[in-house]
Amino acid sequence: QVQLVESGGGLVQPGGSLRLSCAASGRTAGSYAMGWFRQAPGKEREFVATIITSSGNTHYADSVKGRFTITSDNAKNTVYLQMNSLKSEDTALYYCAARFAYNSISTSSGAYAYWGQGTQVTVSS
Repeated sequence: QVQLVESGGGLVQPGGSLRLSCAASGRTAGSYAMGWFRQAPGKEREFVATIITSSGNTHYADSVKGRFTITSDNAKNTVYLQMNSLKSEDTALYYCAARFAYNSISTSSGAYAYWGQGTQVTVSS
């Protein structure tokens, strides 16, 4: 079992920045991928970014490319999402997720076995 806890959400003006963190605990040994998803009220959950922790390979949704950066600190079992140039469309509850993986990327929420509780990001002036 893997437990994930997100932090770093909040209220920010358009064009601003936030850095989300996701701390993993439990059975974190082995190869796995970390992902960020988001969900706005009344809308489906959507993929944001993912990283293969062993290789550093990353993938981003088109909507956040060039603005968001996902990184991992494997020694601390923590993944980050640096969000720059935030837009109102980025407003959502952001979830951290984990899946076992050797060297594969997945953008499907169904592929991720472990999920955090979410942290709210609100972009508004």
